[in-house]
Amino acid sequence: MARRRQIYEGKAKILYEGPEPGTLIQYFKDDATAFNAQKKGTINGKGVLNNRISEHVFTLLAGIGIPTHFIRRLNMREQLIRQVEIVPIEVVVRNVVAGSLAKKLGIEEGTPLPRTIIEYYYKDDALGDPLVTDEHILCFGWASQEELHDMADMAIRVNDFLSGLFAGIGIRLVDFKLEFGRIWDNDYSRIILADEISPDGCRLWDMTTGEKLDKDRFRRDLGGEVEAYQEVARRLGLFPEGEDSAVLDLESHRKRRGK
Repeated sequence: MARRRQIYEGKAKILYEGPEPGTLIQYFKDDATAFNAQKKGTINGKGVLNNRISEHVFTLLAGIGIPTHFIRRLNMREQLIRQVEIVPIEVVVRNVVAGSLAKKLGIEEGTPLPRTIIEYYYKDDALGDPLVTDEHILCFGWASQEELHDMADMAIRVNDFLSGLFAGIGIRLVDFKLEFGRIWDNDYSRIILADEISPDGCRLWDMTTGEKLDKDRFRRDLGGEVEAYQEVARRLGLFPEGEDSAVLDLESHRKRRGK
């Protein structure tokens, strides 16, 4: 099949026009970035793993009534998704002190928060995605009050569900990032979950050892990024029993199948 027209390329994904109006094809890259793209690299096979993990999580969330842009996985690196108008706000949900929160407030990383915190960041790479308040969001029209309520409500529901999901496989959900989009029906729009949920946008720590199973391994030069992502996929049941490694590229996949 001929490659469709590229719509957008971000740090971790490429969007192509979809086969039907209102759809896009989301391609997961192996590129890795950190610190607002000041650090760049490649994690071989990351795109394959994130595609599988995000498919699994979005499917489970749809099952509890969270509306998402995900339609179906097409192949090892691509998903068919609904085309949305992205709300220019990243919603960050924090359960444990880590990352920038630890640095800004001088609180030891790993300190459990007495209550879940929701933060908003304005999506602008040139500005470094600054932290903003709901007052900023409403003042500048980035989202309406109703949309803000919908995003916050969904973020809490997603957090409750994923915290239980990961705890069941021995992983602590420390914090994570969500993005939302609008889909339109004539003059009416509604908010749905968009982008991805994977170790790229979540902090995931082993509950017993505290080992990091997420992109912090790349950010902090810890190594073992692929193995960490694979471990998350394994615990989620995404690898066949007994398979000791993921199929990380199409060429090796074809060789395995004798094509």
